[in-house]
Amino acid sequence: MEGRTVVGWAARDASGILSPYSFTLRKTGPEDVVIKVHYCGMDHTDLHQMRDELHLTNYPLVPGHEVVGEVLELGSEVKKYTVGDMVGVGCIVGSCGNCISCNSNKEQYCNNRILTYNGIYKDGRPTQGGFTSHMVVHQKFVVSIPETLSPEQAAPLLCAGVTAFSPLRQFMESGKVLNAGILGLGGVGHLGVKIAKAMGHHVTVISTSDKKREEALQHLGADAFLVSSNATQMEEAAYTLDYILDTVPAFHPLQSYISLLNFDGKLLLIGASPKPLEFNATELNIGKKTISGSFIGSMEETQEILDFWAEKNLTSMVEVVKMDYVNKAFERMERNDVRYRFVVDVAGSDLE
Repeated sequence: MEGRTVVGWAARDASGILSPYSFTLRKTGPEDVVIKVHYCGMDHTDLHQMRDELHLTNYPLVPGHEVVGEVLELGSEVKKYTVGDMVGVGCIVGSCGNCISCNSNKEQYCNNRILTYNGIYKDGRPTQGGFTSHMVVHQKFVVSIPETLSPEQAAPLLCAGVTAFSPLRQFMESGKVLNAGILGLGGVGHLGVKIAKAMGHHVTVISTSDKKREEALQHLGADAFLVSSNATQMEEAAYTLDYILDTVPAFHPLQSYISLLNFDGKLLLIGASPKPLEFNATELNIGKKTISGSFIGSMEETQEILDFWAEKNLTSMVEVVKMDYVNKAFERMERNDVRYRFVVDVAGSDLE
């Protein structure tokens, strides 16, 4: 498939509107896997990148970094996969392989990581994402989809799922029931609730209004629901949480959430806010509290969340759409009008 022309859907400018776009796949190397894309999840980061809101976007841009597909062809040195395997590709498709991050299996923190789209590959070509018919990816950055996991269910785990799983992984062997807070009940947040519950934690969903109370408690299995705009509820909940997974991808003040943390509590930031967040350090100091960031997940963690999901028999709440609906879907995503993740049926769509 070297030099093969494929069709994807790309943004041409900061309007972020996607339309059909033809481009040529990069040369297939000895350790590359050629993948026929079946499904691709939709992510808030896609929207930010399409609109040039995070950092300089190179147009045309084919988004999509929650890719599930079928192995179509293998490079001569690929031993890990066989033709016909169902595999996944997440947020990165390359790294330097030599730095401390790479050598500790934390490739996502490599300063020379190569993003699945809006990056530059080692051959100098721009990378394009999973809103396309085929991809060529180095075998190190490909993961196996468990046989018991349907591809549309697996797709959101490759970014949203591993983004929530990576910072929570530190608590898996705690040996006690932790009091967890999940801030924001969107695409990442709903997966965070499911992961924390599957780890045996007592989960409180924190939201700005009461609208998602029933969803959180009845459908996702959360143990408690806290309305952050209700001063009385927030005061009563002060110093009760061991950690908060902050999934909000927009500006929001942190101080009131820091007050919810118990001694040595952790505020884990995984939402990509386009504006700086603010807090007062005093409460961190006197409560030995910490604020930390986490960025997607390593390849090892990506495989782990897929296996964890299959082992625990968990399900993602997704709405599957065709490619010709994708612009409307992004509009709905921006309004939080989805439960809770859009997945594009790429193979079942007319990309032309």
